[in-house]
Amino acid sequence: MNTFIKTKSKEPYVNVNHAERRKRLPKVIENLKEQLLIEAKRQVFERGYSQTTIRSIASACGVGVGTVYNYFKSKEMLVGSFVYEDWKRYLHEMSILSYEEPKSLFKGLYDLLREFAGRNEKLFFDPEAAKMASVGFPARHKLLRSQIASFILPLCKAKNLENPQFFADFLAESIICWAMENVDFETVYPLLEKVITAK
Repeated sequence: MNTFIKTKSKEPYVNVNHAERRKRLPKVIENLKEQLLIEAKRQVFERGYSQTTIRSIASACGVGVGTVYNYFKSKEMLVGSFVYEDWKRYLHEMSILSYEEPKSLFKGLYDLLREFAGRNEKLFFDPEAAKMASVGFPARHKLLRSQIASFILPLCKAKNLENPQFFADFLAESIICWAMENVDFETVYPLLEKVITAK
């Protein structure tokens, strides 16, 4: 099918074939952002962080490098985005845990932290990724502690602890520390229990 388009040239209308016009239009890819995240995750876990590039991700998704930069300003942002999407799922699972049974709450938080770390182990122990993650680490760690503490705070309030926010932060920090060290939960729990029963 042909269309006539008005131009500023001497010829008032130019005959344009629709098939030719479509060839010149940028291609539209459904859910491209999600595809980029999936591909980045696949490459990081198969090749490692240092071997994954914006170019390799773009090529695998059939788009130009510039298109990837329309969605993510850097490789660090792209990788951080898929880790964050995964972390949101874990936060949701943590939010379902009940504080009414302290041991179940602590074990649930502990196990979910260990599972998340295990799923991302290849990324977390990659030296180049560690360099990238070290930028802003204190702020991210404080955020992590406050997220975990938010699930513990109702328990501290229910136990009438004198400073519930401090105890929630303290317990969250302990859980994060020992979970990342892969210490068995049954070794750690008696200490956590002493903290919540302290008066």
